[in-house]
Parts: sequence; C-alpha cells; structure tokens
Amino acid sequence: MSPISSVGSFVLLLALALSGYSFLAGLVALLRPGSEGLGETSRRAGIAVFGAVALAAALLVTAAFQDDFSIAYILHHSNRELPIAYKFAVLWSGQEGSLLFWSLLLSAYGLVLRLRYRTDPKLFAHASVIIASVQVFFLLLLNFAAHPFAIVEGAIPPDGNGLNPLLQYPEMVIHPPMLYLGYVGFTIPFAFALAALVMRYPGEKWIQITRRWTMVTWGFLTVGIFLGAHWAYNVLGWGGYWGWDPVENASLMPWLTGTAFLHSVMMQEKRGMLKVWNMWLIFATFLLSIFGTFLTRSGVVSSVHAFAQSSIGTWFVVFMALTFAVCVFFFVMNRSHLKSEHKLESLVSRESSFLFNNLLLIVACFTVLWGTLFPILSEWVQGTKVTVGAPFFNRVNIPVALLLLLLTAVGPLLAWRNTSLDSLKRNFLWPAIGAVTVAVLMIAFGVRPWKDASYFYSLMTISLASLVAFTVASEFVRGGRVISSHTGQSLFAGIVQLGRRNTRRYGGYIVHFGVVLIVIGFAGGAFNQDQEKEMGFGDKMKLGPYTLICRSYTQDDNPNYGSESAIMDVEKDGRLIDTLYPERRVYHASNQPATMVANRSSFKEDLYLVYEGQNPDTGRPIIKAHLNPLVMWIWAGVWVMLIGTVLALIPNALPVRVAAAVRVEPVVVGAGD
Repeated sequence: MSPISSVGSFVLLLALALSGYSFLAGLVALLRPGSEGLGETSRRAGIAVFGAVALAAALLVTAAFQDDFSIAYILHHSNRELPIAYKFAVLWSGQEGSLLFWSLLLSAYGLVLRLRYRTDPKLFAHASVIIASVQVFFLLLLNFAAHPFAIVEGAIPPDGNGLNPLLQYPEMVIHPPMLYLGYVGFTIPFAFALAALVMRYPGEKWIQITRRWTMVTWGFLTVGIFLGAHWAYNVLGWGGYWGWDPVENASLMPWLTGTAFLHSVMMQEKRGMLKVWNMWLIFATFLLSIFGTFLTRSGVVSSVHAFAQSSIGTWFVVFMALTFAVCVFFFVMNRSHLKSEHKLESLVSRESSFLFNNLLLIVACFTVLWGTLFPILSEWVQGTKVTVGAPFFNRVNIPVALLLLLLTAVGPLLAWRNTSLDSLKRNFLWPAIGAVTVAVLMIAFGVRPWKDASYFYSLMTISLASLVAFTVASEFVRGGRVISSHTGQSLFAGIVQLGRRNTRRYGGYIVHFGVVLIVIGFAGGAFNQDQEKEMGFGDKMKLGPYTLICRSYTQDDNPNYGSESAIMDVEKDGRLIDTLYPERRVYHASNQPATMVANRSSFKEDLYLVYEGQNPDTGRPIIKAHLNPLVMWIWAGVWVMLIGTVLALIPNALPVRVAAAVRVEPVVVGAGD
C-alpha cells in the first residue's frame, strides 16, 4: 500500500472522529448548563478538524505531483505530462477529490467561526455544533462512500488517464474553488439562522453577525458562476456562455435565493418584518447548495459538468431530508418567536419593492428548479425522460428579469413605510426621460422590435437597464450635492464621502450598476450572427463587417496533446486588422478532443472562431465563425459587481465633524469708564 494512501486514510478517519466529538460534545454541553469545559473541548476539536482535513488534501495533491498511480483517484484524474498548475486542479477534478475539497473549505469556515466565538459565545456554540453535523456528513462520505485514497487493485499502469481535457484551461484552476467557496459558505448563515431559531435568540443580532458572511459567500458564488460562463464560452466552442444546463442551473438557484435574502433581510433589520420569510430563505439557500452538489454527483441528470453516475446520491437525499426535517421541527416549535413587529403599510414603499423583488426571485428559482427536475419527474411518471430546453427557461425568466429591472430602478426612489406620489414623480422624471431616449435612439439606429420578439426583449432590456443606471446615478448625484453644499467640497468629493458614510447602501447601488452592464451584455445576444464553412488556402468567409481569409493550417504535437489549428487573417474595410488561430486538441492520455477558441473581443462585439476539424473527404478545415455583440459587457459587469460587494463590506466612515466657531460679543467701553 502507498504510504500516502495509508496516512491519508488515517487522517480522514481522525478528522471524522474529531468532527463527531465536536458535534456530540458540543450538543451535550448545550443541553447541560454548566458544561463550559466540555463545550471548550468541542470547539477545539472543531478547530483540529481543519488541520486533519488540510493534511489529507495536501497528501492528495502530493500524490498527484509524485504521479502515485497506485491511488485510484490519481490514476483516473492525472498523468505524468500534466502541467503543474493542473496538478493542483486534480484535487477538485473528480468526485472523491471535490468532496474532500468541500470538506476542507467547510473546516476552514468553521475554523474562522470558532476563533471568533467571543463575539457571542452561546450563539457561536450553537452554530459550531450545526457546522460540525454538516462536517460529519461529508467525512462519512469520504471514509465510506467516496474514498479519495483507495488503492488500485492488480497491476499499476505506468501512466494515468489524464485530467479531463475540458478542465485543462487556466480558469478551471480558479472557477471550481470560487464556486465551492460560495456553496460551502452558505453553511455559515444557515448555521446561525438555525441556531437563532433553536435558541429563540432575541433581536436581530444574528443577522448583523452573519451579514458579512452572507455577502462574502454570495460574492464568491457570483464570481464562480460567471467564471463558469466564461469557461463555457471559451472552451466548449458553441458560441454561447449559458445553456440552461442542469449543473449551471444548480449554481444559479442558491444564488437567486441568496440574493433574495440579502434584500429582504434589510426589512427585518429596519422594520422587524419578514422574519419567517428570511429564515426559510436561508434554509432554502443551504438546501439548494447541497442539492447542487447532489445533482453534480448523483448521475440523475446529464451534463457536461457532472461527474460519473454514482450511488452516492442516496446519501445526499437522506442528508437533505434530515436537514429539512430538523428545520421544520424547530420552526414549528418556535414559530411564535418569528412574529413580525410591523405590517406593510403601503404598496408605494421600499418594503413593498423588497417584497415584490423577493417574490420575483423566488418565481425565477422555482422555474429553474422545475425545468431542471422535469426530466426526472417525467421519467418517474411516464417512464420516458422529457428534456426541457432553453426556450422554456427563457419564456418565463426573461419577463421576470424585466420586472426585476423595473423594481431595481424604482426601489431606491421609495421611502420606508410610505412614499408620496409627488416625490416619486419628481425623482423618477429624469431617469425615465433618459430611458425613453435610449429606446428612441435604438429604434433610430435600426432596432425594429415589431419584427422579432428577441429584438423587442432586447430593446426593453437595454431601456430598463438604462433606467436603473440613471436612477443609481441620480442617487449618487443628489446625495453628493447635499454633502457638497454643506462642506464646500467638489461634487465628486461629495459623492466619495457619501459612499464612505453608507458603504452598504452605495456599495449595493454599484452592484446594481454591475447588473446593468451584465443584462446589456445579455441583450446583445439578440443580434448574434454565425456562419460555418470549409476553408482551404486563400478561401474567404464574410461575417458582418469582417472578411476572414484562411492563410494556412498547421499541426503540432507535445507530450500532453496533439493539435491542429488554422491561421485566419481578419480584414475590415479591405484592411488587415488581426490574425486569429483557432485550435483543436486531442489529449494523449485520454484520447479526448478539446476546442481552443480564437476570440477577438471588444466592447462592441466578439469575433469568435472555432476550428471544428477537417472534412475527412476533402481534407479541408471546417471553420465556424460567430459575431456576438456586447459580450464583454458581461465580464466588465462582474468586475463592477465585485467592486460594489467589497465596498459594501467596508465599515462606514464616521462623518467629518467640525467644531462650531464660538461667537465673541464685542466689548463696548462706556464714555465714563
């Protein structure tokens, strides 16, 4: 047996024992008052779990670098010629390693929580026990159902099967960790929410404690989702970035409910409303994160992102059922604790905008869930698997997205409790004029919404996105002017000061502006063009304003893969502006192909070339070209969202205070003095 396998197996068993002790000892300490010493040992055992799991992960990565093919996981997911960066990616490239990585991140989150326990020792102790219970589940999987250190039986092959070619792309070194940081991170707000419910925790302090946890987790999940979209765009070679794939949907669903929670939680903080709603939103977000992990590993759906079919799905179903039962039990026991302190007073108020925003996000989430599960449900009922495609998701979610944009524009203009119509009209006038102007200009420049539904939706999307942008800008300008008038600073300095004084609010506005850029990028899809052609030397293809000329095509070979590529000159208005090199690879270890797209990208459009191989009859390469407008706006929007999220996490700066001048009365000297 490999030494790494022996030590790794022992360390995973040790981690399970420590996690089990942390859960049981912590539970006993909570049930028996005066057991602070036992509770402290539970906390320390939870801290030690991180060390054990981190060592196990380090051992698996070491085995990949040492090409230890006696370990089945390394044999199936690595090979000797695999580049160094992808040796690290081996850790999360397969089922067993990804579960170990899940457990590692959970133990790291738990470590931070347990080191900060003095913030509120009793609440943190309850949350620590809940986290330990989740950790026990994943360590049970690693020890008994998906062991990453299992040994190969019989003769050991001299080389491995290699990493999946689709994963041999730079973004795949960071995309899964970001996605997992989002998935796993929602365990923390879930643990605090359930702990607060179990304890009947007074006030809203648990929300204030977990707000940063939730925002950081939401930020990681956002980045992970869009990195996945960017990977799909650049690697899969189909010209798109989102195909409503079941595993893509699995990452979107907790993002939707998490977004709803981040909005509606403000109603609980400000007005003591939606306590039940918020509790179940965070429960649902955690369960959907586990559900996404289940979809990827169970084999119940077909996806380019999914792992092989496995019986491990039964474990996840049992765990989700137990978790849901626990949530329902404590909700029924303590639901009186979640009674709202106020009621909705007006439909024209910020509370109503948050409520409608939440309802639309839940409708979108349910639509995605229904469409994702429909093939499974249809097979259960009819015995035939019926797949739901992109038209279904788009038909429902595009109108929902347009309504969300409208609410995003109107919401900042509404006051808490009630808003006068005169105030709303006054604040809404100029943004509305700006949005109408954008729509008129689009029609003037050739967009004909009455000719095609996709053009209509594109016009509406860009117009409403402009409305959001103008509303956000007006909020910054209006507040900046107030500060400028009081301090004498410039308008720009006043806007900066405004953002520093209320980072959460204005960071949120920047996030909304990032959303504007993203949906404008989505709207560009209505104007996509594509063309496919066999191209020999000197052949030309016309696409939009570009002329593509095939100058040559080449072959290459290295220890990891062989490749074929075309050399394509790009001309515009008769002038050479670029040369692109679309490529197709075949990896030696697995004998699997992969596409390397050539993409000339700008804020106006992407010229996107795919080498689809050679026609076996003619020997000529087949080139597919796409012209995709505004795609870069999507990636720019993600950066803006990330900046806004970071700003919202920064504590507010205290307003500058200037001592008032003391007025000195003049002394009048009398004539007789």
